[in-house]
Amino acid sequence: MDKAKEECTEMSKVVFIDRKKMQLYALLAVVVVLVGAYIGWQQSRPAADAASAASGGPRVIHLVTGEYKATAEDGKVLESYRWDPGTIILRKDEPVELRITGINGQAHPFVIEGLNIRGEVRKGKTTVVNFTPKTAGIYPIICQTHVELAKGGPMVGYLVVQ
Repeated sequence: MDKAKEECTEMSKVVFIDRKKMQLYALLAVVVVLVGAYIGWQQSRPAADAASAASGGPRVIHLVTGEYKATAEDGKVLESYRWDPGTIILRKDEPVELRITGINGQAHPFVIEGLNIRGEVRKGKTTVVNFTPKTAGIYPIICQTHVELAKGGPMVGYLVVQ
């Protein structure tokens, strides 16, 4: 009977964890989940690129126009326009389809220097540009409306061809 009491006593031990340790364990669990999700996302991206390339279609990249406004202490309204994402990495000889959607501003006539591409993005519309870069380098996409600070510029993005 004494042996049964000892086993019963050992099984009924309770472990207390203080609040700080519990918060640390919870934070650690969240970090592990986020890292796992990020790694899974990164591993799925090359598969999506490969599927697009295998289908013979161009790599589709979505780009939008963005606007930031602020009011200075003197009441002057400050504006800044940008392409988002601001930098896009491409591969040489990779067919590309840029889908540029106008979110802010009425019109953004643009040029992609070095690729001899011109176009215009209008608010609420999507402009599609197809090309295949043949030479590695950095190619700026420049809005011709917002080229100087007084007009909310410069509005410049970069296509980096590797």
